[in-house]
Amino acid sequence: MALSMDEERILTEIASRLSHDDPRLAERLERFGKSRRSRRERIVVAVIVAVVGLVAAFGTAVAIFFSQ
Repeated sequence: MALSMDEERILTEIASRLSHDDPRLAERLERFGKSRRSRRERIVVAVIVAVVGLVAAFGTAVAIFFSQ
């Protein structure tokens, strides 16, 4: 749902006042929800975790097979 021009103006004014009155809070709110890692980094981490999981599962299966 799109905001009206008045609503956008009011929100901009609120943000401006907040930045002036409490810059630390404004900065925290601006960063809120933003990932600290890039998408590429998250993909690399996910692949590494998946590979480690598969190696662990394979190692467990081999250990069980040879222990019988």
